[in-house]
Amino acid sequence: MHSTTPSLCAGLRTFGATAILLSAGLLYQSQALSAEPDWSIGVYGGKFYDTEPAGLTQGKATFMNHHMLAVTGTKTLWRSESFPMSLELDAMIGQQFGMDSLTEIAFAPVLRWSSFPWKDTLQTDLRLGPLGFSYTSKVSSLELGPEGKGSQTLNFLMIELAFSRPKDPSREVFVRLHHRCAVYDLLNNYGANGEDFLSFGYRVRF
Repeated sequence: MHSTTPSLCAGLRTFGATAILLSAGLLYQSQALSAEPDWSIGVYGGKFYDTEPAGLTQGKATFMNHHMLAVTGTKTLWRSESFPMSLELDAMIGQQFGMDSLTEIAFAPVLRWSSFPWKDTLQTDLRLGPLGFSYTSKVSSLELGPEGKGSQTLNFLMIELAFSRPKDPSREVFVRLHHRCAVYDLLNNYGANGEDFLSFGYRVRF
């Protein structure tokens, strides 16, 4: 009788410790699953059109035989506690091909708005990045001004709508306007529009 008591007490202590560890693990897992994702990685492809971004919405854009494939990643820098809004850093690297061949890298701070009236049916996020940095491996023939001049470094602007299931925001499909420009001749006065791509993509958030 006396010989079994210490072993019984030790067994109870072991059981208690195991239960505490399991409970802590389950709690941590549930918090991790419910936490909003802060990182993402995705891919997108787009086709070049010959007007500024507004020209597409006005029906004035002409699509040309020039394309881009890109990899993109984001990191959430700040998230509002009062509004469905966050600030992200978006970066991309892409290859352009068709009428010319060049590589582009770009990044920009992006504001994400995550609430619309139909969010219980289709989660829709609006992402806006008006000021960023874009660099191409050479001056694109599609960006030359009247005097044949262009710039490898320009502003990067993006406008995006992302869609996901309301209960699973970790996987998004998106449509993006990808734009390079001189910010109304602030960066140069070569008279070129830059480049514009209507793009479609898919990303995983984690």
